[in-house]
Amino acid sequence: MIAAADTGLVPMRVGKAVALGDGDGICEYVVLDEMDGDRHLVIGVGHAEAFALDASLQGLQWGRPMTYQFTAALVRSLGGRVRQVRLDRIVEGAYAATVEVDGPQGVGLVDARSSDALNLAVRTDAPVLVSSEMLADCIGRQEGDSAEAALLQRAIAAGPMTVRRASASG
Repeated sequence: MIAAADTGLVPMRVGKAVALGDGDGICEYVVLDEMDGDRHLVIGVGHAEAFALDASLQGLQWGRPMTYQFTAALVRSLGGRVRQVRLDRIVEGAYAATVEVDGPQGVGLVDARSSDALNLAVRTDAPVLVSSEMLADCIGRQEGDSAEAALLQRAIAAGPMTVRRASASG
């Protein structure tokens, strides 16, 4: 396998999901931390994706499989495994991903939304690699005094969301 440094990809880990009030409502983000440095990638995600990611990071189990548990189990049942997740391009302003799956037919590359790919990476313990260009884009958006920069900076500094199971008594 080619080393990440040789491909312009930066090894990162999923650090947390955060929910922040922005004046108009709640915005959810996923924060990735550079493995061998101090840079952060911050990605705006939907509520359901942030909820699922936080639950996975906490190790919460549900009575029935949730979407990403189901997806990971489906890949395994077909004889495959998620080799890695690459956040590798920007499409119409959104961060896009490629999920590399190894299976009986060989290696397949699957296009994905970054939030879905990251949820799958957490569920399968797959490495996450981020393109240098995407990381530079996000760091550039964190700089300055714009409303977006302030939200991204708050996401990095904030504590993680905390998903809890409802108690049986109410």
